[in-house]
Amino acid sequence: MNASKRKFTVLAAALMAASCLTVPAGAQAPAKVKVGLMLPYTGTYSALGTAIENGFRLYVQEQGGKLAGREIEYFKVDDESDPAKGSDNANKLVKRDQVDVLVGTVHSGVAMAMAKVAKDNKTLLIIPNAGADDVTGPLCAPNIFRSSFSNWQPAYAMGLVAATQLKHKTAVTLSWKYAAGDESTNGFKEGFESKGGKVVKQLNLPFPNVEFQALLTEIAALKPDAVYVFFAGGGAVKFVKDYAAAGLKDKIPLYGAGFLTDGTLEAQGAAADGLLTTLHYADGLTLPKDKAFRADYAKTYKLQPDVYAVQGYDAAQLLAAGLKAAGGDISKRDAVVKGMEQAKIDSPRGPFTMSKAHNPIQDIYLRKVENKTNQLVSVAVKALADPARGCRM
Repeated sequence: MNASKRKFTVLAAALMAASCLTVPAGAQAPAKVKVGLMLPYTGTYSALGTAIENGFRLYVQEQGGKLAGREIEYFKVDDESDPAKGSDNANKLVKRDQVDVLVGTVHSGVAMAMAKVAKDNKTLLIIPNAGADDVTGPLCAPNIFRSSFSNWQPAYAMGLVAATQLKHKTAVTLSWKYAAGDESTNGFKEGFESKGGKVVKQLNLPFPNVEFQALLTEIAALKPDAVYVFFAGGGAVKFVKDYAAAGLKDKIPLYGAGFLTDGTLEAQGAAADGLLTTLHYADGLTLPKDKAFRADYAKTYKLQPDVYAVQGYDAAQLLAAGLKAAGGDISKRDAVVKGMEQAKIDSPRGPFTMSKAHNPIQDIYLRKVENKTNQLVSVAVKALADPARGCRM
């Protein structure tokens, strides 16, 4: 064998040995993190569910399709916004698909069922919308987090604004009769009455009923200084149009939690012009993070993002923070939870941290509808933390 052949043989052997050291026989890529998306894909809240999923996937996409080096595998269930099916649907993901983390949902009643399943099975749950106060109250748990808001937060802020800035003395509230509606209108009442206002009547109707005429007639007879409502999705569209059509818009100012006008303005048209709402997100924020997010979202989905997309995006950010703290190992639950608890999320809405009950501590914005956008007016309340009444974690 000549010298050149001996050198080639030695080099080949060395390369083979090196490859055996770096890729052991039988080696496998790290297991994917299984994410169970339990969201409304049909019905009143279908657009909201889609926006949440879009936001979640966008953040993962921006990280090259991985979080803390782990690929994400998705499993999906349509929750139909039906609390009666909540437990069964959550168990499909937890027991059948054996997901590592549940992400959902929009409807507070369904989220309550998900929280119970998560607690019973010790499954990590991230709630990207439903604001049920009990989730960060009596149902709070180390494995349950929220990337959105509590129903109390925007409602309480609107109550403060209505009494102090807008100088209203009396108000009527109206919502669907379910957890989110009750908690939102009660939050408004707490804020409003803490500053000297008086809620003269709290009206409601069954979810998802949208026959508002009798209630609008009653509001006209009561003649309050203001009306505060909690509606979202298709119900919000119809209520705003019906309120204007009844001739009330120019007589009794209408206010709401921001869901009244988020993701609904195109359908509401001129009926929504000038409405004031409070929420943890607004159009016209000058944050670099928000500008980049909006550009990426529009490019990816050919749509403008809304608060639901932001909450889905931040649910993925929160999961990423936990995985990073655990070195990408979702099975290291204590490390994942600690990482999520200590996370400082650079959100399109503005930076936020987590409360002890695992709810965002965040600015609540006052917004005004202008040219089919929810334009920033001011910060209604800075770094507002949910009171987490009943949480014993």
